[in-house]
Amino acid sequence: VQLQASGGGLVQAGGSLRLSCTASTRTFSSYHMGWFRQAPGKERELVAEITWAGGSTYYALSVKGRFTISRDNAKKTVYLQMNSLKPEDTAVYYCAARAGGTSVYDSWGQGTQVTVSS
Repeated sequence: VQLQASGGGLVQAGGSLRLSCTASTRTFSSYHMGWFRQAPGKERELVAEITWAGGSTYYALSVKGRFTISRDNAKKTVYLQMNSLKPEDTAVYYCAARAGGTSVYDSWGQGTQVTVSS
């Protein structure tokens, strides 16, 4: 699966951004999708994920209540709406896909930089 992420940028603390990730595969609706991030000097962490039909979501504690993951299977796109951004949200954000029935994300987008200024 080829994934193309977009929507990153520079925003002030308290602001919002929406990331998008579009997939190339016809079977997008069969994949669970996730957003990860990696800040300088830190390990990549799972921020949010959504099941293939959108019926179930997961959020890291650090973003719960501020970020919302959603998907549009007709557009083969997953979104990450980020509100009330904080400087500690600064990172490269990656979208990823894993096939239903598996636990490993094995398809990755190229990453998009999010920078939150204080």
